[in-house]
Amino acid sequence: MRLITLLANLILVPAWAGAQSPAPVTVVKAARMLDVVTGQMVANAVVVVQGDRILSVGGPAPAGATVVDLGDVTLLPGFIDLHTHLSGEIGPGSFTAAVTATEADAAFAAAANARKTAAAGFTTVRDFGGDVTVALGKAVERGIAIGPHVIPSRDPISITGGHCDATGWAPGILERNEKDGVADGPWAVVQAVRYQIKHGAQVIKICATAGVLSMEGPVGAQQMSFEEIKAAVDEANRHGLRVAAHAHGTEGIKAAIKAGVTSIEHGSMLDDEAIAMMKERGTYLVPTTYLTERINMAMLPPLVRSKAETIIPLARASLKKAIAAGVKIGFGTDAAVYPHGENAHEFESYTRLGMSTIDALRSATSVAADVLGKTDRGTIAAGKLADLIAVPGDPVRDITATQHVSWVMVGGRIVRGN
Repeated sequence: MRLITLLANLILVPAWAGAQSPAPVTVVKAARMLDVVTGQMVANAVVVVQGDRILSVGGPAPAGATVVDLGDVTLLPGFIDLHTHLSGEIGPGSFTAAVTATEADAAFAAAANARKTAAAGFTTVRDFGGDVTVALGKAVERGIAIGPHVIPSRDPISITGGHCDATGWAPGILERNEKDGVADGPWAVVQAVRYQIKHGAQVIKICATAGVLSMEGPVGAQQMSFEEIKAAVDEANRHGLRVAAHAHGTEGIKAAIKAGVTSIEHGSMLDDEAIAMMKERGTYLVPTTYLTERINMAMLPPLVRSKAETIIPLARASLKKAIAAGVKIGFGTDAAVYPHGENAHEFESYTRLGMSTIDALRSATSVAADVLGKTDRGTIAAGKLADLIAVPGDPVRDITATQHVSWVMVGGRIVRGN
C-alpha cells in the first residue's frame, strides 16, 4: 500500500514541478574578435551566450538579454594550457614537501592557483596533479570553485625510482605501487593505467625518460621500455583516453612516438629522425619553454640545478628546429616551475624561436583542443563552450597583449572583469 501511495503521489505531481527556467542570455560585444582558424580579425564582434554555451556569433542582440560591452578590446577563445601542476609551485621547501605537506595543503594551493590561471585567460588546463586536481575539476564544473576546466591525469605512470616516483628518500619512505602510478613491466603498467582511470583520470601521463626536477640520474635517460609505453597507450586508448609522454632524451622520445602517444612533453633532445617521426605520425610537441627563462635556479638542489643547466640550451635548440620543420606544437607551460598566472609568457617564447604570432595563438586554442580531442572549445563558434577572453590591442601584431587579459568567461561564468 505504501508503494502504491508513493507512485500515486509521483503521478499526481504537476508537470511544471520538474520544469526549469531557460538559462539567461548574455550578449558579449567587443571592438574586435580574432577568428583563430582563418587568422582574420572580425570588427564589431557580437557573441550570444546562453548557459555554458555560445548560442550564436554575429547578428543583433536578442531582446531582454544582458549586454556586456567590453569596448576597445580583442575577443579570443579562452586559452588552453596542456601542461600544468596546479597543486604546487617551486619555492622554499618544495623539494621536501612530499614528506612535510598534506593533500589538504595541496588542495588549498590548487584552488588559489586555479583562480590565478583563469584570471590570466586560461579557461582549460590539462593538469598532472593527483587526486587534488581531479576534485578541483569537479568543483569548477559544479560552480563552487573559480578556475579553468581541468583535464586531469591523476598520478603519472613511472618505473620504480623513475622521474615520477618519489626519489631521494630512505627505504620505506613514500614507497609507491601501481595505485600511485609506479609500475614495472607491461602488465603492471596496465594495472596502473586502469587504476588512474577508475579514479578520475581523463588523460594518462607517462614518464618515458628521466627528468630535471627529481633526484634520479641523467636527465635524458630512457626509463620506461617500449613495451611498457605501448602497454600504457593501448590500455588508455581502449578507454578512449590519450597519452602524454614526459620525455627529454632522444631514445625515450622515439620510443614514445613509436608506441603511439599523443604528445611529447618537453622534447628537449630532438634529432632529425625524431622530428621526422613526429611529422609522419602527427605527434604533438608540448615544449614548456618559458620556464627555461624563468626558473629560479637558486631554489634548486645542486643535482637538480646541474641537470637544468644541461638541458635548458638543448631544449631551446630542439624547439627552434621543431618549429622550423613544421612539427605540430601544442601550448604547455609546466606551470609550477615558474609562478602560476604567468602562463601567457609562453607565447612570446615561441615567437622568439621562430613561430608566427597566429600559430602561437593557435597552439593554445584550436591546436590545443585537437591535442585534447575536444571539439567543444578552441574557437568562437555556435555550440562551443562559452570560454571567452579579452585582451587590449591586436595580439596578432603584438603577442605580448596576451599577458594583459582584462576579461574572462569560463563556461558562461564571468570570472574576471565586469
